[in-house]
Amino acid sequence: MKERNTNFVGSIIIFFVLLFVFAKWGPPINFSSTTQVKGEPFVVQGTGKVAVAPDIAKIDLGIQETGTNLKTVQDSVNKKSQDLVSQLKKLDIEAKDIKTISYNVYPQYDYSASSQRIIGYQVSTGYEVTIRDFTKINELIATVTSFGANTIGGINFDLSDNLKKDTLQEARDQAVDEAKTKAEGLAKAAGINLGKIINISESTPSNIRPYMLPTSGAGMADKSVTQPEVQPGTTEIEVTISLSYEVR
Repeated sequence: MKERNTNFVGSIIIFFVLLFVFAKWGPPINFSSTTQVKGEPFVVQGTGKVAVAPDIAKIDLGIQETGTNLKTVQDSVNKKSQDLVSQLKKLDIEAKDIKTISYNVYPQYDYSASSQRIIGYQVSTGYEVTIRDFTKINELIATVTSFGANTIGGINFDLSDNLKKDTLQEARDQAVDEAKTKAEGLAKAAGINLGKIINISESTPSNIRPYMLPTSGAGMADKSVTQPEVQPGTTEIEVTISLSYEVR
């Protein structure tokens, strides 16, 4: 009996010695687990994406001239600017949609002489025109060159403030619905009970990039050139919503 007890005690000692050696120098044991610490919220994310057709287009128009007499050049640019704005209004472009974005006067120098001297001036003015009726885009591009516009930038298709607001809200609704559905599914699978939502956060791309259709500048004055048929396509708004739940 005494010998049996001695063997039992010896076996226990050997077991703990081996356990110590394995724990200190043996290979690590990998465990994979997900825990929800008591008191911490249960956080899920949902994403909403909505594609919508742009409802406004913006185009940059400008007038640029050079001459030896500053007043003469300015008077010419100013006169053409008035005619250009008047013609835009005849195309049903409202005054609020015609914005002056630049007016510049640059002296031109003769660098061939030993001392710099002014030999002329360059005067330019630029406008950003917002077009709400896309059927007028081609007509506008073809017409404005006849009224002095000799620089034309690209066409940016974008969303008006109201459409952008409505589309953003639709994407939010989608993201929240997805997050709630995900939370309910995960909670059911994990066997936990969710309480009320205690926090919500939103993230969106830094900006919504409009679609740009390039246009040529000087060549627009040639009426024989067929203007391209514009295709505004669609713009996508994406929102990610994070919901934090209490865990009961």
